[in-house]
Amino acid sequence: MTPAEKYADSYAQTIRLLFTEILQSKQSADRVVAGYFRLNKKHGGRDRRIIRETLFALFRWYGWLIRIPAANEEQRWFRQLATCGLLEQHPWHATLTAWQLRAGLLPHEGSAWQQLTEAAELLQLWFSGSDFPVQALVPEWFWAQLPGLSDNQLMQLLQSLSRRPPLWLRVQRLPTASAIQSLQAAGFSVEASTFFDDALSLGHQSINLNEQSLYKDGQLEVQDLASQVIGHICAPQAGEHWWDACCGAGGKSLQLASQMQNRGHIVASDIRQSALQELQKRASRAQFDIISPALWPSDKLPVAAAMFDGVLVDAPCSCTGTWRRNPDMRWLDEVTAVTDKPQLQLDILQRASAAVKPGGILVYATCSLALAENRAVVDRFLNDNADFQLQLLQHPFTGEKTEYLTVWPFEADSDGMFVVRMCRQQRQ
Repeated sequence: MTPAEKYADSYAQTIRLLFTEILQSKQSADRVVAGYFRLNKKHGGRDRRIIRETLFALFRWYGWLIRIPAANEEQRWFRQLATCGLLEQHPWHATLTAWQLRAGLLPHEGSAWQQLTEAAELLQLWFSGSDFPVQALVPEWFWAQLPGLSDNQLMQLLQSLSRRPPLWLRVQRLPTASAIQSLQAAGFSVEASTFFDDALSLGHQSINLNEQSLYKDGQLEVQDLASQVIGHICAPQAGEHWWDACCGAGGKSLQLASQMQNRGHIVASDIRQSALQELQKRASRAQFDIISPALWPSDKLPVAAAMFDGVLVDAPCSCTGTWRRNPDMRWLDEVTAVTDKPQLQLDILQRASAAVKPGGILVYATCSLALAENRAVVDRFLNDNADFQLQLLQHPFTGEKTEYLTVWPFEADSDGMFVVRMCRQQRQ
């Protein structure tokens, strides 16, 4: 074997080990890969990129890869690796050529494709007689969970799920132009969002944020553009009191603090102490001193009732809106990832609503695209709580006026998200 073929075989074995572990353990690919690289520091930057990008591509195209014909499992594996390189136009040509030869395929660099139907045609040239329907790129149960979409929208959704998402950043405590200038000076290509003046896209560039002074000084945060929509729907004002009831690691708490110019008060709650500790680190780095953590470990509210100008309930969900960023979750989860959540979401929303003062705002959001976790939960809540009324929203990417706002990944090159804004009526 040539050195290139030996490297290609080594990569194939490592990727197979990780791929199998993820499918069997049902742990997220991010966690498994991070753990592997922590234990195996021998890999350089190029090795890590080949392993990581090929692994995620396997999950992105898994619905097609399992349809590839092969004489045996070894040939099937190398055909799957080669197919990922063909579809994603990976630049490690020597490795791809070696995989193609091991797969019993003629070396082929493929060609750029724009539409999924073109990608399917590329595979049909390699594997004549096999069919690669675009609907197979997500599990069959997913389709029944979506609200009514046109055929064109469904195709656009699949198209988005088949492309790597960009890295979105949010600027805080600094003029956006200054952040762009600093990142460009560090050698990065930066694109400002046309929708939000504090959002930046770095595309698919690799960046170690821990080496960037803007990040270390708390002037940059990683936050997908769809996630940033939630803060803009909340629209908190300086001096107000807000409760982020399901804060996680605190990305939206930090966004609210930035919008409030670090004036007012934000209580951030989560069921996990570790999440609140991570938020405290990020808030300290950002020099935001208006955020107070409050653990929410039981049914009892961790805050006073009817005391907040605004409450944000970013509810735990199936995360189907992040499938583009986490393609492994399409195949690790089952339909119960959606169907098990609505009752919990409604319960959290009902409890958290008690903290909204008369005239205050209640925002419900998920990173799910499933109707059962979104509009269905909101409608059940409103049916039992006549003192809350939906407010009309303007979709930031399409301009559409709606009470139920869904951000689809194809609308602005982002994740998917759902959000509504409700107002608690003043007592008579």
